[in-house]
Amino acid sequence: MVLYTSPFPNSFLSVLHSFSWGLIFPCYWLADRLVASFVPTTYEKRQRADDPCYFHALCIIITTPIYLALLVASLPFALIGFLLWSPLQSARRPYIYSRLEDKSHANGATLLTEWKAAGNGKSFCFGSANVCLLPDSLARFNNVFNTQARAKEIGRRIRNGASRPQIKIYIDSPTNTSISAASFSSLVSPQGGDSTNRTVNAGIKRTTSMEYKGDNSGSNNGEDSREDKGGAGEPNEGEENSCIVRINGEDNGHMSDTETGTINGQAHASGPAEASLEGDTEISKPPNDKQKDGDSGSLDSYSASRESLVKVRVGDGTVDQSTVNNKLLYKASIMKKTSVRKKKHTDETFDHEISAFFPANLDFLCLQEVFDKRAAEKLKEQLHHYFEYIVYDVGVYSCHGCCSFKFVNSGLLFASRYPVMDAAYHCYPNGRGTDSLASKGALFLKVQVGSTPQDQRIVGYISCTHLQAIAGDTTVRCEQLDMLQDWLSEFRKSTSSSSTANPEELVAFDVICGDLNFDNCSSEDKLEQQHSLFTHYKDPCRLGPGEDKPWAIGTLLDPEGLYDEEVCTPDNLQKVLESEEGRKGYLVYPTSKNHSSSQKGRKASLKGNGRRIDYMLYTEEGLYLEWKVEVEEFSFITQLAGLTDHLPVAMRLMVSTGEDDP
Repeated sequence: MVLYTSPFPNSFLSVLHSFSWGLIFPCYWLADRLVASFVPTTYEKRQRADDPCYFHALCIIITTPIYLALLVASLPFALIGFLLWSPLQSARRPYIYSRLEDKSHANGATLLTEWKAAGNGKSFCFGSANVCLLPDSLARFNNVFNTQARAKEIGRRIRNGASRPQIKIYIDSPTNTSISAASFSSLVSPQGGDSTNRTVNAGIKRTTSMEYKGDNSGSNNGEDSREDKGGAGEPNEGEENSCIVRINGEDNGHMSDTETGTINGQAHASGPAEASLEGDTEISKPPNDKQKDGDSGSLDSYSASRESLVKVRVGDGTVDQSTVNNKLLYKASIMKKTSVRKKKHTDETFDHEISAFFPANLDFLCLQEVFDKRAAEKLKEQLHHYFEYIVYDVGVYSCHGCCSFKFVNSGLLFASRYPVMDAAYHCYPNGRGTDSLASKGALFLKVQVGSTPQDQRIVGYISCTHLQAIAGDTTVRCEQLDMLQDWLSEFRKSTSSSSTANPEELVAFDVICGDLNFDNCSSEDKLEQQHSLFTHYKDPCRLGPGEDKPWAIGTLLDPEGLYDEEVCTPDNLQKVLESEEGRKGYLVYPTSKNHSSSQKGRKASLKGNGRRIDYMLYTEEGLYLEWKVEVEEFSFITQLAGLTDHLPVAMRLMVSTGEDDP
């Protein structure tokens, strides 16, 4: 299958399309600005609270006639442009495949090495998010604004979170649950030398992730990461850009004062370099102008590059929070974890968390609602600093390929660190209402993640989709799920070059990501909850139809509270969502026949921890029989706080080859 690197098959059609869109754009922009001036967000309302009420009204009175006059003047040109633009869509390709040619600008892509399917296996990390990048006037109905600046900021935050080093500490003492200053400081300066590189048997595994500012470092970051990787231990084959530190357990995981002082000195020396921020941020700061020094997670704050997450596996024990607060050099959020062998819930075999950052070494990213084409370009440019391969501008326009006129594309975007081998897009033909104006559908991708010593390709399948959003359209969504399964089955058959007798390819994983617009707890979504998709694909957050696991939380934020000081930064939102009361205040909850999700006072009687409509599913069917696929961790991410009304989710899968597994 040929991957389309341009929207049209020849340059003449591309120039004609650009000319037609140039005639349409002034009318489109003026209409967008006119509507946007009448739909203020809660952030703008608070900003204007101290201004005289007549000032904003005066601005509207002055600008509205100007916008209207210019809009009327641009209509004839827009009509001519539309008559040229519409028939051109029959020749337009369903997506654009962008590959980064100059890898020196990609911090993450240059660190990948080909997987040879040897050793303990390999882990792959998947992320999914609805980023609400609509035209500004429409985005305001979801209480978000400034689409162009948000697109750039979203891309920057994702790549900064994903490109930071993944550092793991192994301590051999099963009784000590505190984290010493020495062990934490080694995270800041992983090149600690012999004092931090003690190899012992691991009894407790602590995984720590730190946001990494790799924007302006270029190739130096790649070199540093490779040095860290080689000098701190022997990581698994699936761990890229990582550092493993093993600490002797003779003193219960603590180092001597001399060692501690040495490492602390290195940490202080490396701090300013890591805290460097870019100066071209366009997004407005959240309304908490008096942000405290302790707040972190925002790219505008000094502490943005500091530690956000410490993951501790210590059985069912607790973490000594006072010790952590007194010892840690930088602010950290402590997540209590359960042991691999001893779980609170018998069906749990993986870690789960609410994280202020995207996972380190994110391999694949599926985004929804990237509808605005200018925003998609800005987002792509930012993501290309980390992801080498991107598929964007996915969908159809006009009446081409669908039964109704489509004004915008599907809003799907896919980014990968691994090469894309094949791609296909299908538009759902049964969209209703306002959803029928967008070419919502499904994007199917086949990626190559490695090869065997016998030169057999190792591939994976990823599907990204966005279903009907209108409440009550249960039958429409079920039909779309049926089509999703059929299309995926056809895509796998058409792109497979293997047979039982001659397996040229080994399938490592098959994952579905997207905004499905139904949750697993609402009584109105029972048909979707019982769909056959969930018999073939596993949902890590689900116990069964109508029941989520206790730790699973909703991914749909209450739009009215997006800019509240309590939740407008990643760290603040993370803290709020870790408490039940906080979730009740800032998440949209499942609906039922007797309760309304908009009435916060009644949320206590509703099931679940919020509406979880963003899904990540995986299957063990159709994969290479001798390998085993299991979830390593699942995360709800708050790094896009204030930029979208959805919580991103991430899942890390471990593909075990069965060779030398412990």
